[in-house]
Amino acid sequence: MAKPFNTIHIDNGYEKDSRAYYPVLIVGAGAGGIALGCRLKEKLGFDQFRIFDRQAGIGGVLQNLLLVTLVPALFYSFSWAPLYKSSTFFPPGPEIIKYFHDVCDRYQITDKIQLNTDVAEMLWLEEQQVWEVTLQHMATGAGDLSARQRNQRIEQHGEAAVYVRREIVRAKIVASCVGGLVEPNDWPKNIPGRENFQGDIFHSARWNYDVSLTNKDVVVLGTGCSAAQFTALITKAPYNAKSCTQLMRSPPWVVPKAPPPFGPKIWAKWSGFLFENIPGLGRFFRTLLFLLTELDFATIFHNTPRQAKARAAMEKRLVNHMKKTVPKKYHEILTPDYGVGCKRRIFDEYWLRSMNDPKYNLTTQPLTEVKPKSVILGPGRTYPDSTKSDSPTPTDEVELPADVIILANGFDISTWLHPLKVRGREGKLLQDVWDERGGAQAYLGTAVDGFPNFFVIFGPNTATGHSSVILAIENMVEYTMNFMKLILDGQAETVEIKKSAEDAWTKAMQEELKHTVWMSGGCHSWYFTENGWNSTAYP
Repeated sequence: MAKPFNTIHIDNGYEKDSRAYYPVLIVGAGAGGIALGCRLKEKLGFDQFRIFDRQAGIGGVLQNLLLVTLVPALFYSFSWAPLYKSSTFFPPGPEIIKYFHDVCDRYQITDKIQLNTDVAEMLWLEEQQVWEVTLQHMATGAGDLSARQRNQRIEQHGEAAVYVRREIVRAKIVASCVGGLVEPNDWPKNIPGRENFQGDIFHSARWNYDVSLTNKDVVVLGTGCSAAQFTALITKAPYNAKSCTQLMRSPPWVVPKAPPPFGPKIWAKWSGFLFENIPGLGRFFRTLLFLLTELDFATIFHNTPRQAKARAAMEKRLVNHMKKTVPKKYHEILTPDYGVGCKRRIFDEYWLRSMNDPKYNLTTQPLTEVKPKSVILGPGRTYPDSTKSDSPTPTDEVELPADVIILANGFDISTWLHPLKVRGREGKLLQDVWDERGGAQAYLGTAVDGFPNFFVIFGPNTATGHSSVILAIENMVEYTMNFMKLILDGQAETVEIKKSAEDAWTKAMQEELKHTVWMSGGCHSWYFTENGWNSTAYP
């Protein structure tokens, strides 16, 4: 007797080829996976799904970052489960992780999440019209390591130190909710001496809480959003580093972070109470935040004469703010030579002010060598150009003491869904399909032709650069569920986007992006590849 296709069950019982079957298999227990699970249960009344995540906890990238959110709590939470009470206007990562746990408990999906389990590969079975999914059950905590760290552990201790066992399961629908920030960038290949360094090295996205920074000389590679947050903290209690030298290739645009209405103290004390007790106030404030961010987008991100004028005015204000805040020796290297918005902006509360700390040093001299207890910077500089003879920015080689090196050099976003391998019709690898077509792409950032019943939450061309990622995730979840419902209700065996529709969508995206500051603002960023393909931003 055939078993229902829309219930979890075991095929073939205790036979050698027995396997678990899931109507819906979700990859990733970050914001996307949690949102999809909750909405499947609440909106469709469907709970026959399983969420797999290789990490030891839920929350995705926020688990391991020493940071606060760049978006107010009410806008960095789900509209159907708003976070009204937060310690600050921009709450710290651990507070958001607790919020995610609370949401899972409230919607009773905690038992649907299986951690320490890596979804390694997927293959579409045409005859059975299902996905065959390879799971790798991991040693506890191994999934929190980067791919390089896992490979190192295998080389040193054997495969069992990372992967406990392998399991093959099947699923009618698969949704990838892994996001874009998965694998931290590795050590720069052109810098020798890492193997000789006697101190600790770790990536900020895999923060090593076992390493004490007290009375240590710390060198930080990078000045992105995360680095701007933790470098402002590590020379102060409870970290108490002796010094912090931060290496910057080129300056970001730094925007003062907006204060909460009525000030931090009043906000922390009264906002939660008012939102919970005045009907509609929370919804109104969230809508107001949305409109303000959309105004920001309409002001600077496109290449109209009006927006070019607005960018110039904003750039003048930001440079003036920077010069009033930081020591004069940093004025030149903190003045960008590209349009605001071209790269991801830093919304700052403490970073610029922290540059007045005598323990802090910002430099654009490149790291050229690592020694056992020090680093060599220079000769040369990355900004401004070394040919600028009248620049006071140093170029001479210098050796600095170093006890800890923190990589804050971002994530590998060149390969979407990495390291998950997805093989669709005729066994075609999704990454190969994208390479053939010029770059990663998906209709509405969600579906790819040739890969039926497969959906991506927060896929290619879905980042906005100005708004909340939670808002984007919610939109994609609601859109995806329209098609999942057809399958789960038995109205359709498979759902697949037409190639013509995807091609037209992708062409329109890439054409529209040419008229944005991301592609013409005069910078090089992780938004686009060397061949000019932008699979990151939504115009």
